[in-house]
Amino acid sequence: MPYPEEFTGIGVLSTDSWRTPQRVTYPAKSFDPKDIDIQIDACGVCGSDLHTVQGHWRPIRDKMVVGHEIVGTVVAIGSQCNSGFKIGDRVGVGAQVLSCLECERCEEGNEPYCAKFVSCYNRPYDDGYISQGGYASHVRVHEHFVIPIPESIPSELAAPLLCGGITVYSPLRRNGCGSGKRVGIVGIGGLGHMAVLFAKAMGAEVYAFSRRVNKREDALKLGADHYVATSETPGWESELKSKLDLVLVCASSLSDIELDKYVTSMKVGGKIISVCVPEKHEKLSLSAFGLAGVHISNSALGSPAEIRELLDLVVEKGIKIWVETLPVGESGVSEALQRLDKGDVRYRFTLVDFDKEFPRA
Repeated sequence: MPYPEEFTGIGVLSTDSWRTPQRVTYPAKSFDPKDIDIQIDACGVCGSDLHTVQGHWRPIRDKMVVGHEIVGTVVAIGSQCNSGFKIGDRVGVGAQVLSCLECERCEEGNEPYCAKFVSCYNRPYDDGYISQGGYASHVRVHEHFVIPIPESIPSELAAPLLCGGITVYSPLRRNGCGSGKRVGIVGIGGLGHMAVLFAKAMGAEVYAFSRRVNKREDALKLGADHYVATSETPGWESELKSKLDLVLVCASSLSDIELDKYVTSMKVGGKIISVCVPEKHEKLSLSAFGLAGVHISNSALGSPAEIRELLDLVVEKGIKIWVETLPVGESGVSEALQRLDKGDVRYRFTLVDFDKEFPRA
């Protein structure tokens, strides 16, 4: 059967015009035998989308369509696919769309750390095609990175789990979050609010950290056991000395969080893991000999297997992340990006009504 050679989306034409996205048509990547075509029904709006269209990380391609929290319906399956997907299945795609699938990292379930990592948008495939994302009618993806969506999770709530959700779940899982552990979540926003929900669901005693007291009520509603307003609580680190097993930094910048104070709060052997990707290179400042047996590291995304685990956890525990929906389209994407830039969201956006913007055949 012939496969579409073009898709339609809501794109940004330059970093100077990111506030005024436009409807665009662009070539689809070639349809390979292991590819699956997905007609998109919902797409989350991630902070990475904003960083990308503002040009913070690298130059953008022409007609840049972002979005890497995609939920939709399978409409075409490559001749060599063997993952068991069928036409009509509801599936998701996150921030990764390809890796080599052959190296030691891939074979060990560490696909996000593969040297041949291809992100959902603005990264080249081997043939030079620059990937395009999910603010669009369709996406074409290797079957390995297509995730079945459980029936009980609504699409608008499933979408943000596929990047934002897995970005915080993977380091929690890999670093021992669970019963009997004291876990700190730094930054109660799009990522942090999900981290609080997941850490609590995994059985940890959860400490939520934010600069001011204004997010206290939200953090406690999300399930935090404790709340620390760091800029309004002098000496908080002394009160928490040697208490925490794990701290997950979900703030936008490591250099702004007074890292030394979090080190003080850690047990020996404790771990501070950052998932933030700042706008520019940062240098960390730590007191001499101040690490005190504490590990500091970072984490990137999570594997397809971990995404499936996360979705199972959400179903099992009945987790509901906090989402506001907006209609996809020029005005809806513009509103989402501009409000995200101002921090005017509690705590994730999902774009919906794709069938209205991109009528089905």
